[in-house]
Amino acid sequence: MDTNQQNDQNLQQYDLIVVGGGMVGAAIACGVAPAGMKIALLEAADQEPVWNAEGVDPRVSALTEASRLFLDSLNAWHGMTQNRVTPYQQMKVWEADGTGHIEFNCDDVFAENIGHIVENSVTLTSLIEQSKQFDNIHWHRGIRIEGISPVLDSQKDAEGVQRQVYLQDGRVLQAGLIVAADGARSRLREWGGFDTREWDYGHEAIVTTIKLEQPHQGTCWQRFMPTGPLALLPITFKGDDHYCSIVWSTTPDECARLMALDEAGFCAELSLSFEHKLGKVLSCDPRFSFPLRQRHAKRYWQPGLVLAGDAAHTIHPLAGQGVNLGLLDAATLVEELTAAWQRKQPLGIEQTLGKYQRRRMPDNLKMMALMEGFKRLYGPVPLPLRWLRNTGMSLVNNTPLVKKQLLRQALGERDGLPENAQVHLA
Repeated sequence: MDTNQQNDQNLQQYDLIVVGGGMVGAAIACGVAPAGMKIALLEAADQEPVWNAEGVDPRVSALTEASRLFLDSLNAWHGMTQNRVTPYQQMKVWEADGTGHIEFNCDDVFAENIGHIVENSVTLTSLIEQSKQFDNIHWHRGIRIEGISPVLDSQKDAEGVQRQVYLQDGRVLQAGLIVAADGARSRLREWGGFDTREWDYGHEAIVTTIKLEQPHQGTCWQRFMPTGPLALLPITFKGDDHYCSIVWSTTPDECARLMALDEAGFCAELSLSFEHKLGKVLSCDPRFSFPLRQRHAKRYWQPGLVLAGDAAHTIHPLAGQGVNLGLLDAATLVEELTAAWQRKQPLGIEQTLGKYQRRRMPDNLKMMALMEGFKRLYGPVPLPLRWLRNTGMSLVNNTPLVKKQLLRQALGERDGLPENAQVHLA
């Protein structure tokens, strides 16, 4: 058998290849599948993830109403509610150095909830189950990718361009478009030659699940300290409201000190840092920590290749917006790809991918700038600026119109979102 014949046997043709079987990649596949295109979904992990009903996943997301609507449009939300989602009706934010505070309540905008705290494994397993309803989604698990076809000049005519993914086992997958949804350390972004702007926040985040002396009150709690923000996110575990997931962002030295404590010592430190708002922290699950880094690709596409989710951008987790931005990328890409497919227009060309970038990049950059501003504003500052900060926070809390606008943003209501993620409040 000659080389060309062997290559032809190893070549598998698809309409769309999605690299990365996480929440964003699985959502994109589920969203475009009804249009009828043949989809390859590639995931490095050998085993399908399993949600554990007997424990709480330390990785959680504060899903906005916009994200919930998108997941519901994929028929994934119902399955998520059958496992575990925790709605929250209030947000309480306060300053460690002073008296400044803001409180939000869903009643202020006549909504049932502000959002839902959901374990990432709950969202992902529901999306995977939904993907199995489609014969045209082909999962490839335990996949090691060795490279992609050479980068094309984005200025050239890309009509009918076909991109290839080269697998370690010798197979070659080919499609009109490859979606890079392979996370913050995206190899496809690197192979595609996408330039990025990135920097360290100088923070590391500690995540775990804790049990408290008092119930969480359906409230997200956040305290800004000089070393970084501490967030407690409500989790209702087996009907018990005494649990929260924490995200504690702090300096590397402080993170190392906290991680070295035994459980009792860590719970005592956490109770003190949280000012005993819900009594003592009684216990905590194993802790995990990771460095925080902001990253944003200067462009999201080139002919036949597009970035989505963390492959395109990562931000500070202090407001829990990273997953929501990724899901909005997915929702927008689903809308653009479906429209192009129905027009019989190639998926990987500027008319399709350029519009996706124009819709998503400003929104992502705006949220990234906002998070960077919060991080700098609530870092160590001189006494006069701390006074101004406290005064400003209290002023916002006493200005209903401003609070309502901020709350609408928190629910995900803003212009330019795809139809399947549009929030309409009274």
